[in-house]
Amino acid sequence: MTAPRKKPAPRKDAAVLVPKVTPKRFYGHGIPGVEPSSLTGKLVVVEGADGSGRSTQIARLVRWLEATGHHTVQVGLKRSTLVAEELERAQQGNILSRATLSLFYATDFADQLENTILPALRSGSIVLADRYIYTLMARDLVRGSDEAWLRNLYGIALVPDAVFYLEVAPEQLVQRVFAKNQSLDYWESGMDLGLSRDMFDSFLRYQGLMRDTFRRLQQTYGFRIVDGDRPAERIHRELQEGIEDVLLGR
Repeated sequence: MTAPRKKPAPRKDAAVLVPKVTPKRFYGHGIPGVEPSSLTGKLVVVEGADGSGRSTQIARLVRWLEATGHHTVQVGLKRSTLVAEELERAQQGNILSRATLSLFYATDFADQLENTILPALRSGSIVLADRYIYTLMARDLVRGSDEAWLRNLYGIALVPDAVFYLEVAPEQLVQRVFAKNQSLDYWESGMDLGLSRDMFDSFLRYQGLMRDTFRRLQQTYGFRIVDGDRPAERIHRELQEGIEDVLLGR
């Protein structure tokens, strides 16, 4: 009778796959008293215009991440308990100056960063941001703000672990927005810029400017541009693969 073969002992020098930890850092001066090394979670940002499919993709990512054992926290624009309601009411009047609008959104972001994003990352959660400082900067740049001033204003922002910009042609965006809302938004159409008296035409021009500005910002911030004109499942697979790389430290 042949004796059972012994399993070979594992080599002592065998490589062990351990996810790399990417040190957290702020873009600028950051939040006083916050030590980035204490933020063990991951910050994932999905950028894109209204109609680009951000909400759909984030919902899919939440289901996938939580099904695989990851706790998630979601943030986005105008979700601060401090100023969100006031900002919404102010926008309805279409009378905000560009500087006031910019500072309103910066306050909304700062409040969420300090009271939601950083605590969630400190607890090890995955934070999914439905837009981040890049949309805010792009909007302000299109409206003529100084880029150096914006970089200083958002120097409190934490550098995300992954950023995906869903790029969709303006002609496709306008069809999606009409199909969903049956109307166009004053601010998302750039009507305050005087690009055109016709809101449809203004929307196309404004979203074209936003797309060009995002492409320019990508050269500085290095986020991934994702073709948002493809089927939702293909986009989800690309985002999932990108997040898996972050989780595994690849």
